[in-house]
Amino acid sequence: MNRTYRIGQIVPSSNTTMETEIPAMLRGREGLLPERFSFHSSRMRMMNVTKEELAKMDGDSDRCALELSDARVDVLGYACLVAIMSMGNGYHRVSEARLHQRTIDNGGPAPVVTSAGALVDGLKVIGARKVSIIAPYMKPLTRLVIDYIENEGIEVVDSISLEIHDNLKVGARDPAAPAELWRKLNVANVDAIVASACVQMPSLASIPLIEAASGLPVVSSSVCTTYQMLAKLGLKTFAPQAGALLSGRYDAPFRQVA
Repeated sequence: MNRTYRIGQIVPSSNTTMETEIPAMLRGREGLLPERFSFHSSRMRMMNVTKEELAKMDGDSDRCALELSDARVDVLGYACLVAIMSMGNGYHRVSEARLHQRTIDNGGPAPVVTSAGALVDGLKVIGARKVSIIAPYMKPLTRLVIDYIENEGIEVVDSISLEIHDNLKVGARDPAAPAELWRKLNVANVDAIVASACVQMPSLASIPLIEAASGLPVVSSSVCTTYQMLAKLGLKTFAPQAGALLSGRYDAPFRQVA
């Protein structure tokens, strides 16, 4: 009998995308590989993507980690990239260690992935030193994201800020929109394109289209989070139609199981 892995996610209360894109990738994987997955979430209150709301929301993540460890999930994902990045450079390491400790203290140890850390690590896995990104944020928040990525040693050559502060409106965007929007980016001499530097902005349908048109590897926050979740579980880092990172060509150098 094939094992079923429990995927836990800490999500903003207004997020609707990570609970659709991550299951879509892993359900697609189930058609080709033996592992099976179930999905479980706990929510933190947040409606508007502002630095103040993000900081308040982050304080709720410990409760969510406890709730998900009650369910004995096998891996736990913190599904808000900008909340982590807005707390200061390198904060994903602090958050991952703290939330992992919460699961240990609760008797349900689980490795923790943050979308912020996953994006940085995913870009490093494909060898990207220069990238261009699409983000839905107001420009000051996009600047925080750029600074965070660059602090990790990856240059952001160009960016698009859609300047949408209402998180529900971000989630309502057409998943195919980035397939045209990327053409406004400067991608000369970049190593990869980030189709969505936000877990709430849908982009999964656009990723293979952008790769075909640009000839470049394309990732998103949700793709990188899925990659890192699979890596933490010690599973093959593959999902169909999800771009280069999940093509199966990149075995995970940082695999670790709690």
